[in-house]
Amino acid sequence: MKDGQPKAIQLNDYKVPPYLIEQTDLAVDLFEDRAEVSSTLRLRRNPEFEGDPSELVLDGQNMELTAVAIDDRALMSNEYTVDEETLTLHDVPEAFTLTSSVVIRPQENTALEGLYKSGDMFCTQCEAEGFRNITYYLDRPDVMSRFSTTISADKSTYPVLLSNGNAIARSEEADGRHRITWQDPHLKPAYLFALVAGDLKHIEDSFTTMSGRDVTLQIFTEAHNIDKVDFAMASLKHAMAWDEQIYGREYDLDIFMIVAVESFNMGAMENKGLNVFNTSCVLARPDTTTDAGYQRVEGVVAHEYFHNWSGNRVTCRDWFQLSLKEGFTVFRDQQFSADMGSADVCRVGDASFLRTVQYPEDAGPMAHPVRPDSYIEINNFYTTTVYEKGAEIVRMIHTLLGPARFRAGSDLYFERHDGQAVTTEDFVVALEDASGVDLTQFRNWYRQAGTPVLNVDGQFDAEARTFSLRVAQSCPATPTQPEKEPFYLPLAVGLIGPDGNDLPLRLEGPDAEPCETLVLPVGRTTETFVFTDVDVQPVPSLLRGFSAPVRLEYAYSRDDLTFLMSNDSDGFCRWEAGQRLAVDVINEQMKAAADGEVLAVDSRLLAAFESNLMAVVGDTDGAHDKAMVAAMLTLPAEAFLADQQDVADIDLIHAARTRVRDAIADAMRGVMLSVYKLNFSEEDYAPSAPQIAARSLRNTCLAYLASGASEADSIPLAVKQFESADNMTDEAAALRALVNAGSDSAVAARDKALAAFYSRWADEALVIDQWFMIQAASVRPGTLGTVRQLREHEAFTLLNPNRFRALVSGFAQNLSAFHDASGGGYEFLADRIIELDPINPQVAARVCAPLTRWRRIAGSRQTLMKAQLNRILESEGLSRDVYEIVSKSA
Repeated sequence: MKDGQPKAIQLNDYKVPPYLIEQTDLAVDLFEDRAEVSSTLRLRRNPEFEGDPSELVLDGQNMELTAVAIDDRALMSNEYTVDEETLTLHDVPEAFTLTSSVVIRPQENTALEGLYKSGDMFCTQCEAEGFRNITYYLDRPDVMSRFSTTISADKSTYPVLLSNGNAIARSEEADGRHRITWQDPHLKPAYLFALVAGDLKHIEDSFTTMSGRDVTLQIFTEAHNIDKVDFAMASLKHAMAWDEQIYGREYDLDIFMIVAVESFNMGAMENKGLNVFNTSCVLARPDTTTDAGYQRVEGVVAHEYFHNWSGNRVTCRDWFQLSLKEGFTVFRDQQFSADMGSADVCRVGDASFLRTVQYPEDAGPMAHPVRPDSYIEINNFYTTTVYEKGAEIVRMIHTLLGPARFRAGSDLYFERHDGQAVTTEDFVVALEDASGVDLTQFRNWYRQAGTPVLNVDGQFDAEARTFSLRVAQSCPATPTQPEKEPFYLPLAVGLIGPDGNDLPLRLEGPDAEPCETLVLPVGRTTETFVFTDVDVQPVPSLLRGFSAPVRLEYAYSRDDLTFLMSNDSDGFCRWEAGQRLAVDVINEQMKAAADGEVLAVDSRLLAAFESNLMAVVGDTDGAHDKAMVAAMLTLPAEAFLADQQDVADIDLIHAARTRVRDAIADAMRGVMLSVYKLNFSEEDYAPSAPQIAARSLRNTCLAYLASGASEADSIPLAVKQFESADNMTDEAAALRALVNAGSDSAVAARDKALAAFYSRWADEALVIDQWFMIQAASVRPGTLGTVRQLREHEAFTLLNPNRFRALVSGFAQNLSAFHDASGGGYEFLADRIIELDPINPQVAARVCAPLTRWRRIAGSRQTLMKAQLNRILESEGLSRDVYEIVSKSA
């Protein structure tokens, strides 16, 4: 640990900044071995600060201070102190201008925070605390300033110089350099600062706002990628129009720019007017990008654009409030994606990701509230809890208030806090004030960690013609929070009659218009809701639309679940019924295997899956959502199955799921082959919802066909698709089918396909990332050895986060391979963490999670996992990022 035992930062210790920075003027001169940064800061004492602010501490690290002055007077050495992380100014006046000059080394900045080089391009990433690597500053989100940035560089090498705002001045210099000044008229914190310099190409378009202003839109990338940015531009224009229509938010600058960067720790960054994107979130072309890749581009472009208001115009007071901008904006981009494609499939995807990734986080040693109470390293709190669970919290408010009142609340929030740095409490108060709804108890969602459990019982009284739902809620203990207060949440329900139709719902009490879906406000530890005028025994449809991020327990029979799969009008509940049925059948197979028995797979599951497929075969008018059918045919992931158990038996989970998958494949091979052929299209590729749905269903069938007792018969089918595919979706799906097939005939075909794929796409970095990930995610035996070999491959590098994540994260998320009984998977991951930590601690920390869950894994694997955590913890010079996660987990 380079700084000894690091001290946690506490939310309760928050104090306003002692000084405010009214104006920030930067001059950045770029050279091949360094960058020289001069800053001029106009500061004044903060009237809200209590105490003596005569000593000012500025953040700054990894730089050489060459000059410092106050009001043009150079400071003597006894007037300031410099250490590894701060510049302290002694006896400063109430208002003054601070000038400083520093030298930094972007070329050596492998952590990719602050100013660094990605290939031949200079670029920045300043969230959360990267700006302190550029110059000395009050690097905190509640210090908002107006920025002017002048960039100077060699024109032939770096003809494009970009920063926030509008370009206001350009000049040529005698030595071949050029200089451009950018001015941002809006207040912003330093984390939203951006700078890019490189030899870049761009496409340009325009957008006319709802008030009639024309905005120039530009997307920059290196020349070899310029043919892959058209879809991102179309997505941007769709997002701008959608945000005006749904939220009334109009863009506020004359230009909006996006830059694609190959080496980037995150997905993208919403810097004001100049968004910097990971190439994986902006580049798209049919032959190199899958449908999922297109959808990711569309969603991330929208997300970062939406931040212009929910994050930029109104920003966070401190980093404990991170979900203020991220949770709200994820909700907004989820709404947008649902409107652009299949709403049911989007909601299923949201729920599936939350339950597979965030629920285990809630149940692990790093569990934290959506608004954390403390942290050692803020980079560790860019989590699914803050983002995706934060989005679910906003969605619940939206459900409780309804669209109209929620829109009124968001309008008030933006109007009241424009240009301010605020808190989640300010957000909730604005929604309360606009709607008149008391959200006092609802605030528990922001301050309590853990996933609530709803235990629901149903009781039909034929004589009284009532159906009662008894709802009991609880929440498991989490670190630092052993006891929880009840949550307030919306439970959306329906009742389905024997004929498969929704029954009209009317609650006992005052007369109300009956409806087919009713949102029950759950707020007590235990409460009962009574529905009247119920003439027949219904099957309850619970948690419609995944109305709250909870674990739901209800004693459905398998017949109930097959009934819901066929009849529930709610897409999420239809899918959820299939998932519950599959989990029940897989658990039954696990128990049988543990008892040394061989048990046939329940025919009801097979019949339910076949019924979904046959509906598509007979669908002549396109009434069925093929993407939804594909989702319903997908078995629960092994990681999800493991999370359902207090202590997971990895071997039993893998064997049982494989047996059920193969049984489905064998029972439905004929109909799957028919559906596969029926969904072949000779249309030119388009990332449209109907085409994406058809490819999704077709490739789901291919994955089943390339498994089971007769998988060898389908290997030629996969080979043919691989060789003839005109788009990456079909090509990658065929390669994945071959890599996961286990028959002898598949081995030669797999090796040939892998070699051909690599040879064909060796110059396309994002495609080669897929090549690594497909192999790392293989479920066949020997994947650990394959991954070890790929670590030594000429195309693998620790320096590119995308490549590292493709191989290392892809493997660590592969449950059966990572948990190899030898413990070799744990050792491989620990080796990579120790290897990467000195280079890029942020990315190293983000791959630690699989090791932290050792308490939830059965048998000797616990000891093996914990040993690797201890080995990491004992490593010399461990970063704060990795130390925080490992020390809380070991």
